[in-house]
Amino acid sequence: MSNNASFTLRYAARTDVGLRRQQNEDSVYAGPRLLAVADGMGGHSHGEVASATVIAAMSVLDSDPPSSDLLGALESAITEAVRRLKDMAERDPKLTGMGTTLTAMLWDGTRFALAHIGDSRAYMLREGCLYQITRDHTLVQSLVDDGQMTAEQAAAHPRRSLLMRALGGSGSVEPDLSLREAHTGDRYLICSDGLSGVVGPQALHETLTSYEDLGEAAHRLIDLAKEGGGPDNISCIVAEVQAGA
Repeated sequence: MSNNASFTLRYAARTDVGLRRQQNEDSVYAGPRLLAVADGMGGHSHGEVASATVIAAMSVLDSDPPSSDLLGALESAITEAVRRLKDMAERDPKLTGMGTTLTAMLWDGTRFALAHIGDSRAYMLREGCLYQITRDHTLVQSLVDDGQMTAEQAAAHPRRSLLMRALGGSGSVEPDLSLREAHTGDRYLICSDGLSGVVGPQALHETLTSYEDLGEAAHRLIDLAKEGGGPDNISCIVAEVQAGA
């Protein structure tokens, strides 16, 4: 819980291996200023290495004194995360193909900076309406944007999780960065595609509005993904903005 003159941020985080994976390659961080989910890929536990490395690099933002340049602070941490991934891949060639998604919020007062790369997602529940506030960096989403595929076709496409962008040890990375104002009463959800790929917006909306307790809401979301087959690791952070104490 984070206290500020203007608001209090409550949050709860849950992660689960799911029903079909041997290990959990997601990494999650939830603290007073930083909320982040990373979904690793690369097989042979390399995804786990990638996501944990990126979350470790991001976690310094939670203890750093607040920067007036929230976007710059997020961008610097991501640059450092990529440098670490690159160093690791250079030292151990087996790690060359590893990568991870990242969806992160850095809070200060009633504002937060949002960084996003890959297909983990952030949603905002405001005044009863649920909005997806990130855009998936997937091949199918680019086809939807170009009008070559409907959202329904994209959701059922066999290669729907093929990423166009991720954090890895090769090449330059361009995360989506935005600065946003939070309102009292907002609820936010950050999740890996193990949740959003299985549980539809209506069920997400219903769960986020039904539970007063954030931990129970997060637990219910994990259960819903498992009831839907749990084909992937499942991670989520549920947060709520309250008037300052």
